[in-house]
Amino acid sequence: MIKVKDKNEERLVRHKRVRAKLSGTTERPRLCVYRSTSQIYAQIIDDSKGTTLVSASTLDPEVKNSLEGKSKTEQAKLVGEMVAKRALKKKIKEVVFDRGGYIYIGRVQALAEAAREAGLKF
Repeated sequence: MIKVKDKNEERLVRHKRVRAKLSGTTERPRLCVYRSTSQIYAQIIDDSKGTTLVSASTLDPEVKNSLEGKSKTEQAKLVGEMVAKRALKKKIKEVVFDRGGYIYIGRVQALAEAAREAGLKF
């Protein structure tokens, strides 16, 4: 009998493999992306302290008002800009990008490029 592959389990395996080598420090925290079917979330995390420094998502009130009529990729760009602005306010300029086991294409790529354009370095 053929077993059906669970894409999310495979993504979690990739994510664990990457996280074994990648971690955020106080000087250079980790920008972590989570993508669900309808939303996208981004957090900047200091792994040495175990705290989230900055976060943004499509559910934030500031972002949610400007989402109507936009594609998911355009929504991801708004979230990328928002997380970068919030990070720069907290004087975070450099981060390590953690794509969360997702392929660097589509919404994940749009979020990363928007964060770079807004001033984050990674």
